[in-house]
Amino acid sequence: MIPLRLLVIEDSEDDAALLLREVRKGGYEVTHERIDSPSALAAALDQPSWDLIVSDFAMPHFSGIDALATVRGRGCEMPFIFVSGTLGEETAVEALRNGAQDYLVKGNLRRLVPAIQRELRDAVSRRERKRLEQQVQQLQKFEAIGRLAGGIAHDFNNVLGAILGWVELACDESPPQSSVRERLERIRGQAQRAVGLTGQLLAFARRQVLQRKRISLNALVEEGVKLLATAIGGNIEVRVLTAPDLLATVADASQIDQVFMNLCINARDAMPDGGCITVATENVQFGDELGLSLGLSPGPYVLLSVADNGTGMDARTLDRIFEPFFTTKEVGKGTGLGLATVYGIIQQHGGTIQCSSQVGHGTLFRVYLPAASGAPEPIRSEEAVPPRRGTETILLAEDHDGLRESAQHTLEALGYRVLSASSGTQALELFHLHRDVIRVVILDAVLPGLSGPEVYRQIQAMRSGVRVVYTTGHANETPALEWIRTSGSPLLQKPYTPATLSQMIGRVLDLVPAS
Repeated sequence: MIPLRLLVIEDSEDDAALLLREVRKGGYEVTHERIDSPSALAAALDQPSWDLIVSDFAMPHFSGIDALATVRGRGCEMPFIFVSGTLGEETAVEALRNGAQDYLVKGNLRRLVPAIQRELRDAVSRRERKRLEQQVQQLQKFEAIGRLAGGIAHDFNNVLGAILGWVELACDESPPQSSVRERLERIRGQAQRAVGLTGQLLAFARRQVLQRKRISLNALVEEGVKLLATAIGGNIEVRVLTAPDLLATVADASQIDQVFMNLCINARDAMPDGGCITVATENVQFGDELGLSLGLSPGPYVLLSVADNGTGMDARTLDRIFEPFFTTKEVGKGTGLGLATVYGIIQQHGGTIQCSSQVGHGTLFRVYLPAASGAPEPIRSEEAVPPRRGTETILLAEDHDGLRESAQHTLEALGYRVLSASSGTQALELFHLHRDVIRVVILDAVLPGLSGPEVYRQIQAMRSGVRVVYTTGHANETPALEWIRTSGSPLLQKPYTPATLSQMIGRVLDLVPAS
């Protein structure tokens, strides 16, 4: 028997009984309610959704057309079938025009079960089509917001890079323990916080430069859970269920770690009185149909799930959780960028994220990432090395004045001689004049006139063997950035600090034989 929740709008108990008998004969296990007034209809529509409505057309104190208008006016899209003994052709056409799916004559109910079967199938198709349309609209909205956010973050990162550069130089020149040094360090701290916020915007916009390698989500979870011990408090239990045969995934470990920590912290916040966070990993194989429904290509994936038994979310909140700056927390308690960041990171990795939630019953996040063959690499990266001092000549090309000037002063403070250019053309002119002494060129990926890679190709034609370091504000500067990635050249993400700049230059110079 097939379960069916049926709302019957009918003033005659006998007619309703005949109708229900016919439906049950068709193989349905019917849960029903019979109503015959506007107030009863309003109360019925407040209950959990019905699968189908069957309505008489003419009743002593209630019109079927009015009932249909009430149902559609409430935004209810369940199938609506008229069954009447007085329904003429013109009236039937009007009923269909107003949103009914079918009409039948009471004296001939043989069409009732086939009509119900057809309309239930059509209702499933309509819901699926609507879900896919909403998914496309959501993706388009996120794409538009992402372009705006990425552009803003790119411009801010240039400014923040200049601020951090000048502050770092000023700190080095200020006496330790002085009030000036303390104030400068506070400025640096706030600038770094702003860098973090712009980084979240770039992650949402899928414009971060990823440092990909084969990693194990099990190893990432193991390390993350250790860090969570102090962050989530003693009244929350963390259960870990990892698949022992989990495949690797090619990803930026720091970015995926950010995803994991963000989901766990959100779960903690949803359980102010304590509870349980369950973290699990498993291998998943998607075929054509299921993969398409998730927006993924068929193939093997690894799943990371984070579940809590906290307060949960209603449907309206669930629809907006990945929007940047949307938050349910109090003013000052959150930026609304956490889940937006998570969404962007997963999208940029070629995966997807799903969320299901119910008020009072908790929330479950599922993160799917493409699986990879081969053994995973260690998650931890190499330790930072002290800045390398030197006297070599470096050509620096950067079109943002503040960032170019701070980077030049940083390198000069380490003893290097710096030739600076604000465009690709100027960079080529300087290299032509000083080609014999320049050891390394630092090129923005996108420069006025010529891109960084185009400048470097012409430099290589003038003198081969010159090493290059590219800088970029985000990962959407194609085709220049695509060429850089495929060439394997060093790439420095803006806003870089003086320490990361000097370390990068040191590593590159140590690879360049002295001329």
